[in-house]
Amino acid sequence: MTDHRRVAPASRAVAPADGLGSGAIESPSIRLDLTIARLLAVGTYISVTLLAIGVVILVAAGRSPLEADIPAFDVARVPADLASLRPEGPLWLGLLVVLAMPSARVAASLIGYLRSGERTMAIVATAILAVVAIGVVVGVALGAGPES
Repeated sequence: MTDHRRVAPASRAVAPADGLGSGAIESPSIRLDLTIARLLAVGTYISVTLLAIGVVILVAAGRSPLEADIPAFDVARVPADLASLRPEGPLWLGLLVVLAMPSARVAASLIGYLRSGERTMAIVATAILAVVAIGVVVGVALGAGPES
């Protein structure tokens, strides 16, 4: 009797779920997927940590997150808010990290596509980043926001 199980070629082997690697060769697409997964995980940890720090500072200051006197977002104030331990600093930075993750994922994909020679996908990723950039520029130029 012959064994009919299919065995993946070495170039398509995947890393074990623990992420520690087994020494098996991975395909470029698997490596790209793992890199993007790590990027998103780290971004999530950073944003949750920043938001938690902001909430702790807010509560320690005796303020409620439901107060109406929270200042509007101003990117120029974030470093000063962080340095002076005002809760707005880590809260706004945490939200910025959350908002940046989708674009960071597309940028990481773009780099992977360029490295692997996938020209069509690189063009698509570039177009997506261009649309996002245009949206940000138009939003800032028009002053889009709750108080406008």
